[in-house]
Amino acid sequence: MYIEKDCKRGYTEYCRCEDNNGEGSMMDVAVLIMEDGDTYEFHEKEKEMAWIMIKGKATVEYEGKTADMDRPNPFDVSTYCLHLAAGQSCKITAHGHCEFYVQKTYNDKHFEAHLYLPEETDTWHRGANGECGGCIKRDVRTSFDYEINPLSNMVLGEIINLPGKWSSYPPHFHPQPEVYFYHFEDERGFGAGWVDGKIEELHHHGLSIITKGNHPVVMAPGYPCCYLWGIRHLPGDPWTKTRIDDPVHEWLVDPNAKFWNGEDGVPMSEYTKNK
Repeated sequence: MYIEKDCKRGYTEYCRCEDNNGEGSMMDVAVLIMEDGDTYEFHEKEKEMAWIMIKGKATVEYEGKTADMDRPNPFDVSTYCLHLAAGQSCKITAHGHCEFYVQKTYNDKHFEAHLYLPEETDTWHRGANGECGGCIKRDVRTSFDYEINPLSNMVLGEIINLPGKWSSYPPHFHPQPEVYFYHFEDERGFGAGWVDGKIEELHHHGLSIITKGNHPVVMAPGYPCCYLWGIRHLPGDPWTKTRIDDPVHEWLVDPNAKFWNGEDGVPMSEYTKNK
């Protein structure tokens, strides 16, 4: 399923656990947009919740702690991510225009609230060695996953998808449901993604809910995109960096995989003569 909404100032929901099981995501997903001086409070009695500050400047108060956050954009600065267990609270005060991605799910396990700072966020420079002809170069940032917090029922991070490049590639799938929320540097930006076997045109503030099948993504040239990715663990089957590459395309995982690109002067016949 792919959902687009015209997000305005305030809290905009995309899906909820209670509504048809969150359209299969098993999570609540929302966007919070704030302006200078706005405040917003979170307190969930039965759900853990986490948000990533996409951009802006704000102060957050949570569980007796206070922190200032400043993220001009998600491309040059890594994430601020607050993760709360059920029953914990936070209050955000905006010091200018701010945007937050919000994710929640049911969880009765208790863990300590934590604000993941940019400097402690894991960043994986995928495709940095020229794999697939440089077409899959991107930064994969993970705020928390099963290794970081095994008491959580969720995973949350973001991907910096360069213009004209692919990500979530080679094509892969996993049994756990996942969501992608798209934030384009230029709101005119667009791309394409595979969502439950269908190809969808992607836009700013769009949300893909993926419950089955391969789900690669590609962005149009000229339009960099930061997309938030959240996974819901399944009961007894958590996402432990689970990645099942499509057997048709798994040969591309080999960093020495060779294919014709039309740029190195080698004729196509050299690539096909042994097939």
